[in-house]
Amino acid sequence: MTKDDQIPFEAALVARTGPIEALLRRLLDDRSLSGEIARPQRLMEAMRHGVLNGGKRLRPFLVMESAALFSADGEAALRVAAALECVHCYSLIHDDLPAMDDDDLRRGQPTVHKAFDEATAILAGDALLALAFDIIADEATMLPAERRAALVLALARAAGAGGMVGGQMLDLEAERIRPDEAGIIRLQAMKTGALIRFACEAGAILAGAPAADRERLAEFGSAIGLAFQLADDLLDLTADAHQMGKATGKDAAAGKATLVALHGANWARDQLQGLVDQAHALLYPYGEDAMLLKQAAEFVAARNS
Repeated sequence: MTKDDQIPFEAALVARTGPIEALLRRLLDDRSLSGEIARPQRLMEAMRHGVLNGGKRLRPFLVMESAALFSADGEAALRVAAALECVHCYSLIHDDLPAMDDDDLRRGQPTVHKAFDEATAILAGDALLALAFDIIADEATMLPAERRAALVLALARAAGAGGMVGGQMLDLEAERIRPDEAGIIRLQAMKTGALIRFACEAGAILAGAPAADRERLAEFGSAIGLAFQLADDLLDLTADAHQMGKATGKDAAAGKATLVALHGANWARDQLQGLVDQAHALLYPYGEDAMLLKQAAEFVAARNS
């Protein structure tokens, strides 16, 4: 892809970001909802710090574009996208804690536990996780109840012990017991890939699309999820902290097992191209309607921050 070819995708990514940001601000308002007693100000400030601090909003973009592929309701897709971003941001808040990756910067700003304190950061993450399921289950997400339930179930599976959280556990264990290649792939498919897989599958669930479409979009998400992690590992090796908005070189310093460490940067670049090709092939039946999703795969593989 040439630089000129990337402009439409990047413009679309930015265009999707505005409505997501606006909805997240409304959802993180200090005003309590029906059934809530009160929203403590410091907690809400910490939640907003962890969510409204920039970022590409790639996962919400994937939800909305996969939904558009099947002509799903745009407002419902926007709410599911916001819910997913709450889960993602909760994971970053907790991942940055001293007991986990111990990072001081996230997106070029102090991490939540640095801007507030560790206990507040933990609670902010907890609250964001709960809020995500609140958003989807709420009747304001105007979908049939069975589709809302299916989305809640799929997101819970992607985020929990058999998905993202389980992957984080495997990542911590990998600091003591070095995994083999299959172990690294499983770890990364869970820690990073599970939410990206959900983002792509969610559009088919939103639309009530046939099971074959749901599985095809999930496979597409798995391919770009692995590409995302490979690109991230490359950037940890080659980029600087200013470029990334967070500390770099930590994987190598910690002796962390990654596919890049195992096979080298050139191998990883070849794999990235193969994953992009795989992603394109999975979207072939949808023709030009899937162009932005195809470009998203290329963007993930070629990103520099």
